Amino acid sequence: MNAPVDLQHLRLLDEAGADESHPIMGLIDIVTDLIDDYKSELHPLLQTNGVDALKFLMEQHDLKQTDLQEIGSQGVVSEILTGKRELNLRQVRALSERFGVSAATFL
Repeated sequence: MNAPVDLQHLRLLDEAGADESHPIMGLIDIVTDLIDDYKSELHPLLQTNGVDALKFLMEQHDLKQTDLQEIGSQGVVSEILTGKRELNLRQVRALSERFGVSAATFL
């Protein structure tokens, strides 16, 4: 959202203050929802999964399938990356430690 609209939104908030019963609060709610919707459409959150995260991290660290021996053989890694096999808990923990990220990254 461009700055002038955000600035106007802030002015509305300043006008109402902390008074939830202020007559302008309904307008503030509508404007806030519209701004949030616009920003969501402009910058949607990426939907990713554990395999996408693993592929990204492999690319960032310039790794090949054979570099991930802690999760299995090159064949196992290949099956994980192609979606034929899911990561198990041991593999998730190993990847989390290796890359220094939360285990949730791969779930």
